[in-house]
Amino acid sequence: MPSATAPLRPRVPITPILSAASFLRANAQRLPSVLDAGATRFVTSGRIAIGLALREMGIRPGDGVLVPAWHSASMVPPVLWLGATPVFYRIGPDGAADLEDIAAKAPRARALMATHYFGFHQDLPALRALCDRHGLALLEDCAHAFIGECQGKPLGSFGDYAIASSMKFFPIYEGGVLVSARHPLDAVALRPAGAGFEAKVALNSLERGFAYGRLPALRAALWLPLVLKSAAWKLRRARQADGAATALAPTSSDSSFDFDPRWIDKRSSLFARLTLRLVSPGRIAALRRDHYQRLDQALGKLPGVRPLFGHLPDGVCPWVYPLVVQDADGLAARLGAAGVPVVRFGHPLWPGVDAAVCPNAAHLSRSVLSLPCHQELRAAELDWMIDTVRGALTA
Repeated sequence: MPSATAPLRPRVPITPILSAASFLRANAQRLPSVLDAGATRFVTSGRIAIGLALREMGIRPGDGVLVPAWHSASMVPPVLWLGATPVFYRIGPDGAADLEDIAAKAPRARALMATHYFGFHQDLPALRALCDRHGLALLEDCAHAFIGECQGKPLGSFGDYAIASSMKFFPIYEGGVLVSARHPLDAVALRPAGAGFEAKVALNSLERGFAYGRLPALRAALWLPLVLKSAAWKLRRARQADGAATALAPTSSDSSFDFDPRWIDKRSSLFARLTLRLVSPGRIAALRRDHYQRLDQALGKLPGVRPLFGHLPDGVCPWVYPLVVQDADGLAARLGAAGVPVVRFGHPLWPGVDAAVCPNAAHLSRSVLSLPCHQELRAAELDWMIDTVRGALTA
């Protein structure tokens, strides 16, 4: 039994959650975001934005789309939705796109997807030149890089199109963005997803904050509506089990890798769009960079681990803090048992993508564990997480 003086284990949110602090303004230097890169459309997830971007590129059945061998499983279904074929290209030990392999495979493809892993951008001038040389459309995957710049330009402005995932950077239940610096998006017509969707997004975004001890006064004020909402949700789930109801929100909001084309023409919720306008990108970038550096200083030189990236460059707003771990499965199990949230990007890879396709992708998929560094972490939560990871590494 724990002693009476033992500190309580905090619940650490793996993604940003809504709090009163979410709306504070920061005096830090503002980094640009994908919203500064060009024309925008606000959709319900990054994978929906991928599908729309490929459709706008004119991708047709039988076309090849170059996809990095280290990838989220959610990146491939939008390619298959259009009847296209994913062509996996190699990456370097730190995720850098292998330009020679891309050039060799370019004749088999019409488009290239380039992922800015964890907020650290690819060599965009080189990729842009390669795509122009081979007649490839360039899709910047900014799912990890909503905020950031390269050579003084916003991420998302080098590609023909770019996509981003609002949920990874903002305290909202759903959201993605399609961006184009080179093409109008007039043909991308979106419509509201309905009152049920709007209500679910607002209430779920609030409840996520409540679950981690944020906004206690608002939680008390909304006690009765939330009880009624829970009862209505249970009834709806029971009807869904009988095939009598459809989903109010895409499964991407609950960490599924599925691609549901029924959401392809749906607009992101009013709650999500207002939140993006009201929160401070400067605060987000400053706190994420500070949390990343604290994690790096505390953990980056411990035995059995190393940072995926040697330093945090100016202009980068990190998604998470990635470590390359010798015993990733064992450490993930110990951290999970202790209550530390861990992200395992690209684990597993798409079926058939293995060391024969790309040794570096296979290694990183197995070995990279990432810790949250988002702006809504409290100092005590960050300190506890650091202490717990240290203990798990020395256990």
